[in-house]
Parts: sequence; structure tokens; C-alpha cells
Amino acid sequence: MTTRFDRAFHELERPFAWVDFDALDHNIATVYDFCGQKNIRVATKSIRSVEILRYIQNNLPNVKGFMTFTAAETIFLLQQHFDDLLLGYPVMEEAAVRQLLHFVKAEKTVTFMVDRLEHVRFLAELGRELGVRVRVCIDINVSTDFKMLYFGTKRSSLHSLESLTPFLEYIKNQAFIEVVGAMGYEAQIAGVGNRPANAVKGKLIEVMQLQAKKQVTQFRRLAIAHIKAYFPSLHFVNGGGSGSMAYTAQQKEVTEITVGSAFYAPALFDQFTHLQLEKAAGFALSVTRKPEKNIVVCHGGGYTASGAISADRLPVFYDPTFFSYLNLEGAGEVQTPVKVKQKNVHVGDTLYFRHAKAGELCERFQELHGVRGDKYVGAYTTYRGDGQCFL
Repeated sequence: MTTRFDRAFHELERPFAWVDFDALDHNIATVYDFCGQKNIRVATKSIRSVEILRYIQNNLPNVKGFMTFTAAETIFLLQQHFDDLLLGYPVMEEAAVRQLLHFVKAEKTVTFMVDRLEHVRFLAELGRELGVRVRVCIDINVSTDFKMLYFGTKRSSLHSLESLTPFLEYIKNQAFIEVVGAMGYEAQIAGVGNRPANAVKGKLIEVMQLQAKKQVTQFRRLAIAHIKAYFPSLHFVNGGGSGSMAYTAQQKEVTEITVGSAFYAPALFDQFTHLQLEKAAGFALSVTRKPEKNIVVCHGGGYTASGAISADRLPVFYDPTFFSYLNLEGAGEVQTPVKVKQKNVHVGDTLYFRHAKAGELCERFQELHGVRGDKYVGAYTTYRGDGQCFL
């Protein structure tokens, strides 16, 4: 399956990161089909390459804007002439936010995420100082609390209409704050695959997600209606993620869907039964040792993903049929031993891998090397290749 990669990349030094444009194009088309008529906001944390962000924007008709992950990254993208940037997380970095508000004064569209009075107070003070009305998006918590199990993410403090009301009352009296959007991110649907290694766990997840969808639909609609009672001119309502596109596209109150991981289709998204994505990004390692007949050693490879430590945070093999990790070593910092079955692998060969999470791959490499068919199509810099490091 990787013969075409060998042909395209034969002159490159290992290790390197790759992006398959045939697969990327397929995934862009899949996102378009799943999201229907909804606008799409691209999650930059899952891409982390200016050139690939532009490629997606140019090839996906309903891209509305971008969801960024730090103030510094947002400044960087504004400097690269991107616009309509929604900070996906609250930020409290005064110098960076002050710089962002100067971009706002120059008529760039930047929206800040808020869910606590401290966020609003901080932004209002800077807005007053600079004479700028600060655009904000209210982040509501749509996680599902099953009492015995909290299903979702611990993020926004706005988890009920009772907690939302005093927050809205406070914002209403802030002259330098403009509420333009609301977000309800259903992480328990968008970010949790229903086909984990444990089949029993998978069945449990399916049951919980079915119940969660009902609760998310009900609460988010009520919360958005409540916010509109105070701020009737909302510009957007953001929801969803790569794993929930079909569900979120059916939600009447949602105007735009955030999508990021679906473009690269990292290994964690192999666990979603309803997504027909193709492997669009990964990395390549050189085989430098062969200590035993069925064991080879790759140079590098310890590119584990963030999150709760478990086996699904490890990179996966592009061709998992033939390879597996050693239980006592896994993916190593400077070398990765690999068990080989039903295949002849020699010193000097290349093994291809995929990262467990999308954009984190780009933190390890300065370039993504492109392939289309079996032809090399050039190098595309990552944030790291542009000299940037944000989180």
C-alpha cells in the first residue's frame, strides 16, 4: 500500500512528515457532504500549517472562518492575512490581547471566547482603554452528567440556564463588549469514537452518545434562545466537531460547524464507525537495525499524543496488518522496535506511521511533504517550520 510513497519520497531524508493530497481532497469532500448547508469553521489546532489552511479554504466552498487556539497564534494568522478568527478558548495574556485589539481597530474580525465574569471584565477593561468594542462568543457547557459518569469535557462554567442568566445580565451592562456568537461543543459526540479496542466499551459509548444527543439538542436550543432574549442579533452559533458533523448539521440552532481533525484523519478517528475518511497525514521512519529475524528498529518515533495516557495515544502503522509494537518498549524517543509479520523488511527500508491526533504531528516537523498519486508535489511548512510555537 505504501509503494507509491516510496516512489514519491525516495530522495527525502528520514524522518519526515507527509501529507497525501488525494486523501486530503477526499476528506474535504466528505466534510462538505456531511455539513450540508452549514458554514464551516476550520480548527487551526488540528492543521498547524498556513499553507494547508489556505489549501482547505480554497477547496471548501463554505468555510466561514477559523477557530484558533491561542492569542499569539491568532496574531500570527492575522499577519498572514487570514480573517474572521474565533479564539476557541479564553485567553488572559494582556500584551497579546492588546495587540489583537489593534487589529480589530484596523477592521479585522476577531472574536474572544468567554464563560466567566473574569474573562469579560478583562476584555472590557482593555476595550475601554483602547476605545474598541470587543466581540465575544459565549461558551455554554453541553457535556452530559450521568451522575456516576461525567461524559464530555470540563471547560465552560455555564452548564445551566440558572448559571447563564447572571452572566448575561452582567455582559448586558458592558459598553465595550459586543456579544456576536455562542458556542456549544458536544465533545462527548464529536471527540469520542464508538469503536475502541474494547468492544464492550464501544457498545456503552454508543448508548451514552444516543442519550447525550437528546440532552445536547434540548439544552443547547434552550440556552441559545435564552441568550437571544438578551442579544437578539447573534452573528453565529457554533457547534460540533469532526466526529459529530452529521448530527450537528441537523441542529436548527447551529449556524456553523467547527471541523479540524477530519481533514488529516488521524488514528483516533479510525474509531468512528460512521466516518469514511482517508489517511491524509503521517510520518516516515527509517529502519536502521534488525536485531532478530522478525524485529526491526526504526530511528525515532516517540510522537505520542496528548490526553489521558493509554495505548490509543501512540502513533499507528499505516499498514497495521504487518506491524506491531513491542509491549515493553512501544514508540521510543530515539528508536522504535517493531515486530514484523508476513513481510520482509530490511535495514534501509522505510516504515510509514500516522499520529493519533491531527495537528500535534506538526509540532514534531518543520515541513509536510506532499504526495499526489505517486508523485512528490513539494514541501509545505508547518507552524514550526515558520518558526512558531504556541502551546
